[in-house]
Amino acid sequence: MLLQRFLVRLLTMLVTLFGVAIVVFVVIRVAPGDPIAMMLPPGASDDDIARLRALYGLDKSIVQQFFIWLGGVLHGDFGTSISLRQDVLGLVFDRLPATLELATVALLMAIALGTTAAILGARSRGTPIEAGIDVVSGATLSIPDFLWGLVLILLFGVLVPVFDISGRVSPELDLPFVTQFYLVESVLRLRFDLTWDLLKHMLMPAVALALPLAAIIAQLLKQSLKEVLDLDYVVLARVKGFSETQVILREALKNAALPTLTLVGVQFTFLIGGTVIVERLFSYEGLGNMAIDAVINRDLPLIQGIVLVFALLFVLINLTVDMMYALLNPRLRHG
Repeated sequence: MLLQRFLVRLLTMLVTLFGVAIVVFVVIRVAPGDPIAMMLPPGASDDDIARLRALYGLDKSIVQQFFIWLGGVLHGDFGTSISLRQDVLGLVFDRLPATLELATVALLMAIALGTTAAILGARSRGTPIEAGIDVVSGATLSIPDFLWGLVLILLFGVLVPVFDISGRVSPELDLPFVTQFYLVESVLRLRFDLTWDLLKHMLMPAVALALPLAAIIAQLLKQSLKEVLDLDYVVLARVKGFSETQVILREALKNAALPTLTLVGVQFTFLIGGTVIVERLFSYEGLGNMAIDAVINRDLPLIQGIVLVFALLFVLINLTVDMMYALLNPRLRHG
């Protein structure tokens, strides 16, 4: 059953990626603007333009361009960036770790905040505390992540300048990194001075991304906990003398968390997508910031590579969450 489910999801993933490749390839080519004209200085001759078009394969039909590009992708060649003159895949992999670290820190913050609020709300159900948590969650959810970013910059970057508001790491520090996963590598190397500096740069964009997701987690998990707390096995735990907090943590939480797990996986993909604007806002050197530069410069190969990598991340996360849910749900595991 699980193997069949995995194979179906894998096939769906491949079809989705192919569809995304077609859509992004066609859309960015019919959009106004000529990337070749942006590369050349004023007064460039028609021969110069024609040679550059031929170099990047833009002199062929869209169908021919697509299959040439797709053939290269299947062999690991995503093309050459028009604006940066570098290999697209190398550029994407240089920036991707920064975005993944930011999104992961934001996800952990959201889970911690949302779970705490949900447990407190379920523990205090029917009281003003629960009503207050609902009001705060609703207000937090109504504010988009980029607006949270602006608020945080004003509060902790301008009025009370506690945290860094731009960049990924202070340029004056010695950076003995081998990989682009700076945060992970700084911990493994026991360079906690770098870890702290990275976190200071990462904290505000991560909080901006985490707050809306934390509100969603709090609302759904609290509702699931309230439903589970009325079941027989939970009542039996109370009869045995467990406190309400023990009942929630030991008995109710593990079953109530299943619907939330699926939600977190789906929302994590949106959180990664949300890094595009937030990274730009904080001048964070991630893939989202590069994506905006690529769009501004009409860098077709780079846009295609970034979008395809984002799409691959989305489908892989959804596949992982779907498999985890199937493993944790006995009805699906033994069905």
